[in-house]
Amino acid sequence: MPKLAAFPKAYLDEMADGSMTIEQWLEMAVTLGVDGLEWYGPFHQMQDERYWPEARRKVEDLGLVISMMCCSPDFTHHDAAFRQEQIDREKLWIDMTAALGAPYCRILSGQRRPDVSREDGIRYTVDAIEACLPHAADRGVTLILENHYKDGAWIHPEFAQPIDIFVDLIARIDHPSFGINYDPSNTIVAGEDPLEMLEHVKHRVVTMHASDRYLKEGTLEDLRREENVVGYASRLSHGVIGQGMNDYDAIFSTLAAVGFDGWISIEDGEDGFDQMHESARFLRRKIAEHWPEG
Repeated sequence: MPKLAAFPKAYLDEMADGSMTIEQWLEMAVTLGVDGLEWYGPFHQMQDERYWPEARRKVEDLGLVISMMCCSPDFTHHDAAFRQEQIDREKLWIDMTAALGAPYCRILSGQRRPDVSREDGIRYTVDAIEACLPHAADRGVTLILENHYKDGAWIHPEFAQPIDIFVDLIARIDHPSFGINYDPSNTIVAGEDPLEMLEHVKHRVVTMHASDRYLKEGTLEDLRREENVVGYASRLSHGVIGQGMNDYDAIFSTLAAVGFDGWISIEDGEDGFDQMHESARFLRRKIAEHWPEG
């Protein structure tokens, strides 16, 4: 049966600048009834390596574990020195992941820069991931590539967001320490079908981001016209899981049929922590329905 984790999506900026502490987040997270917590590389306190063992101990003292590390390398740049810097950053995040006892560390392709061709973007990403994989394998960490939308600090959306690019890219990587973090909402934002994406990747999915997306106004076409700005477009919103545009019965039945039993991480709470509780209740109910033998 899959295990449920929580990610402080609504508090990332505060936890990165230090105005909200990890300890404050733990006090909130423990009330959700989850099994683990997804971590974030840029947390302010995590920039001091001496704090890493303390962070792990504080989580485990609550009867939880750290399920995965969320970080955003950016490999789709023509400058080889820039790409090497991103590889080195990812290796540091892998070290952090291992120190926290987490089995998974996210990896991305990078920004969809207008001057980077499809083939160059795929080649840059595959080369970078393959450069990171031995480092991860040596530390017992699996790298998980997400069909991502956009990092909050990026100008351009994710290079490998479209289904055809993502599928082409992962076909070029065959390694036991590599898997997929599936996020159905990101495919919706791309104007594509999340169930189609899942059909392509279902046998390689090892973790999942559970979220639901809403458009506050306008259409997906309006959203795409606004995507080349820093961060997320204002018309896009996360909301209570199960009340948005995703069909979780179809998603979970597909994953259950291929034997998925990994981590499902809640991405919610931007409109209040009560919504995160509501999303957790929904996901626990749906997990019980689709994995009844668990």
